[in-house]
Amino acid sequence: MSDARTPAQIEADIVRRRDQLAETLDEIGVRVHPQTIVGDAKARMVSRVDQTAGKAFVAVNRTVSGVRHRFVSEDGAPRLERLVPVALIAVGVVGLLAVSVRRRRV
Repeated sequence: MSDARTPAQIEADIVRRRDQLAETLDEIGVRVHPQTIVGDAKARMVSRVDQTAGKAFVAVNRTVSGVRHRFVSEDGAPRLERLVPVALIAVGVVGLLAVSVRRRRV
């Protein structure tokens, strides 16, 4: 069975393929346009930053919860047996830093 197409059918096929080719070239032009490339890169970077920030938030939240659990009881009362030594150490470190700064100035 031969493909007996009329000149009008062939011309319509050529026009259709030309339109498809023009559409494909337009899509390629949009994809390789510098603004498109920059926009895609920005979108990927924002996505990665959001993902990293989310992971950081979860890690910080987990750490804060762990520390809070160590220094605050289940009913919300401070655990003085743990807070007092930490406070004394903090005061000592600040005191040592103050003495160190004074000695450097003299």
